[in-house]
Amino acid sequence: MVRILLVLLFPTIVTAAEPALKIPANLRADGIPAIPLSLMDRLDQYGNSRAASLQGWHPTRREMVVLTRFANNNQVHRVAMPLGARTQLTFRRERIVSASYRPRHQDSILYQTDADGAERYQLYLYDLACGCTKLLTDGKSRNDSPVWSRDGRWIAYSSTQRNGADTDIYVLSPDESAGARRVLEAKNGAWEPLDWSPDGNSLLVMDRRSVTDSSLHLLNVSSGSARPITPKGGSWGDALFSTDGKRIYLTTDQDSNFKRLAAIDVTSGKLTVLRAEDKWDAGDIVVSSDGRRLAYLSNEDGSSVLRVLDTRTFEELPLPKLPYGVISDLNWRAGSAELGFSFVTARHPADVFSIDLTTGVLQRWTESETGGIRASGFRDPELVRWKSFDGRMLSGFLYKPPARFSGPRPVIINIHGGPEGQSRPTYLGRSNYLLEELGIALLYPNVRGSTGYGKEFVSLDNGYKREDSVKDIGALLDWIATRPDLERYSVMVTGGSYGGYMTLASMTHYNDRFKCAMDVVGISNWVTFLENTEAYRRDRRRVEYGDERDPKMRDFLSTISPLSRISKITKPMFIVQGRNDPRVPYTESEQVVAALRKQKTPTWYLLADDEGHGFSRKSNQDVQNAAMVLFIQQYLLR
Repeated sequence: MVRILLVLLFPTIVTAAEPALKIPANLRADGIPAIPLSLMDRLDQYGNSRAASLQGWHPTRREMVVLTRFANNNQVHRVAMPLGARTQLTFRRERIVSASYRPRHQDSILYQTDADGAERYQLYLYDLACGCTKLLTDGKSRNDSPVWSRDGRWIAYSSTQRNGADTDIYVLSPDESAGARRVLEAKNGAWEPLDWSPDGNSLLVMDRRSVTDSSLHLLNVSSGSARPITPKGGSWGDALFSTDGKRIYLTTDQDSNFKRLAAIDVTSGKLTVLRAEDKWDAGDIVVSSDGRRLAYLSNEDGSSVLRVLDTRTFEELPLPKLPYGVISDLNWRAGSAELGFSFVTARHPADVFSIDLTTGVLQRWTESETGGIRASGFRDPELVRWKSFDGRMLSGFLYKPPARFSGPRPVIINIHGGPEGQSRPTYLGRSNYLLEELGIALLYPNVRGSTGYGKEFVSLDNGYKREDSVKDIGALLDWIATRPDLERYSVMVTGGSYGGYMTLASMTHYNDRFKCAMDVVGISNWVTFLENTEAYRRDRRRVEYGDERDPKMRDFLSTISPLSRISKITKPMFIVQGRNDPRVPYTESEQVVAALRKQKTPTWYLLADDEGHGFSRKSNQDVQNAAMVLFIQQYLLR
C-alpha cells in the first residue's frame, strides 16, 4: 500500500525493482539517488528539442551554414534553400562554437572549437573540395573573435598565445605556411578585432576593459601602430566600417544611459548620433554589401526589435512584424537585400529566418524539432515588475504552467549569469517539463547589474554594492507572496555561474524562505575565485567584483562570500560543476560541497570530467536534467 501511494505521489522515484540509469564513467554523482530509466525515457522527449543558429551565407549562392545538433554537440550544417535539408559538414567529437564561409571562395569554411569545455578555442579551415581540415592556430592557447578580410586573404583573431594572460591580436593567411603574425601586443587588456577596412590595410579593434569601459582603435596591420578613434568616456559596442571605408558605424553610451547607434568619420573623427530617439540599447549592427542598408537590434525590456535603415537618409524601412522573442546573428547575403537572422520565442526553439527588403517577404530556413511536443501551444512569459529595497523597479519573466494546474503554484527562481547578462523571453527547452508536467512556475529575474537597462543599472552591483543584487531577490520573495497564483512557501532558487553565486548568497540570506536550491558552476569564495580564474579573465573580473589584492576589499569579499556564511544554509542543495571550467574553477564547488556535508546539510553533487563552464554535451545534460527533476520532486514538491 505504501509503495502504491509513493508511486502515485512521486511517479519517478525509483523503487528497488525498477531499472536505474548506470552513471557514465565521466560523471561523478555523489549523494544523488538512483535515476529511474522510466524518468530518463519521459524526459528524453523534452531533451530532444534542437535549435539552429545562422553562421553565414555562401559567398555566391543563396544558401547558408548553420550550427545545430544532431548527436551530442553542435556541428556545422549547410542549408541550400528555405526549409531545405540540414546537411552535416563537420563531425567532430567537440562542439563547434562559430563558423563562416571564406569570402570570395566557395569551398572553404573557417570554424572554431574547443576541447572538453576548457574554452581554449582553436581555429580550423575546412576544405569542402577535399574534405580535409587544417589547424590554423597553436593547439594550446585561447584563440577567439576571428574576422575575415573582405577579399578572404587574411584572418585576424585574438589570442593568449604569448603569455596566457594578455589577449593580443594576430593575423594569418590560410594559404601561406609562415604562420600567424602578432600585430598588436596587449598591455593588461583584452583586445579583439572587429572588422577589416575595405582596402585590407587596417583593422578596427577594441580594448574592452569592462562592460562600461572600452575604446576603439584603428590598427595599421603593416606597422602595428594603433590610434584611438573614440573619445574618452563611456563604452563602445558593435562597430564596423561602411562599405566605402569613410565612416565607422557603432553603438555607444557616451552622453547617454543607453547604447545608441552612431557613426564616426574616419578622417575627422567626428561622432554623429544617428538614432537619438532610441530609448533602449542598440546592437548587432550589419551593413549590406552595397552599403545602402544598415540593420541593427533594439533590446526593449528583454525582447528584440529589428530595425533596418536607409544609409542615405537614416530613415527606418518597413519590415514584416515578428512575434515576441529574441533575434540574433544578423547577416546580409552578399549582393542582395536579403537579411538573415536567428530567432527564438517561447513557442519555438531558435531557428533561422530571412527577410528580403525588396519584396518584404519573410522566409523560414530551418524548423528545429521539439521532440514531438506541440510547442506552439506554449504560452509567452509574463513580463513582471517588482519594487526592491531602495524603491527601484526591477523586472523579469514569469513562465506560468498550463491552466489545468489549479491553485497557487510552486516557483523556481532562475538567476542568470554574468552578472553582465540578461534573462530574455526565449524557448525553455528541457525546462518545459517543469511547466507542462509538474505545474511549476518559472521566474527569471533581471536584478541590478543586468545588461539591457542602461549603464547606470549595470553598475549598481559593483564592488562594495555586491549584495544589493541579493537584496533584490529578497524583494522578489516579498512580491511572490502578493501573487495569489504563486505558492510563497514552495520556492526554489537556482542559477549558473554568477547566478550560482547568487543562488548560494540567496540561501545564506533567505534560507528559511526557500525549500531547496541548485547551484551550477557558482562562485563560493570571491577571493579563491579571483585568484584561480584563468589569467586572461582576472583583471576584467576585478573591475566588476573588486581587487582581492587590496586588503580592505579582500576583507569585504571574504565576508560576503557564501563559504564564509555556509552555516546559514540548512536546506537541501544540489551542486553541478565541470572539471575543466576556466571561468569558475571546479574547486569553488568542491569546497562548498565539503563545507555543506561537514555541517550535515543534504547535498547532491554532480561533476563532469569532460565539461567546463556548464554542460554542453547532450548526454551529460540528460543526466543533469534527470537528477534535477528528482531533486525538485524530493525537496520542492513534497
